[in-house]
Amino acid sequence: MSDRKFDLSERLEDFAAEVILLYDKQPLSYAGDYLAKQLIRSSCSSALNYGEVLGAGTDKDKINKLRICLKELRESLRNLNIQIKAKLFSEADLAKLKNENDQLIRIIVTRIKNIN
Repeated sequence: MSDRKFDLSERLEDFAAEVILLYDKQPLSYAGDYLAKQLIRSSCSSALNYGEVLGAGTDKDKINKLRICLKELRESLRNLNIQIKAKLFSEADLAKLKNENDQLIRIIVTRIKNIN
């Protein structure tokens, strides 16, 4: 079994890449385009900010950066839920992304708690 499943950096990057791939060739309405761009920003931001966590010098700095990651992941989850409710995608279409998003949120919350 690969350690990739447990490499948070890799999982955050993979999550962002999956979001990008979802929209890469998808024709989008105005709302779909707006939400797609925002979801790409928030999913990529969570991965990029986690890179900052790895270089943080203090526990306080790590916690602050992890909270930014958490905020971006929660925004991503809200975005996915809105797209389902607006019938831009079905629940089945986004189930894998939503599941990974939820798991990443839980991991980040645990990391924050473990630092405190």
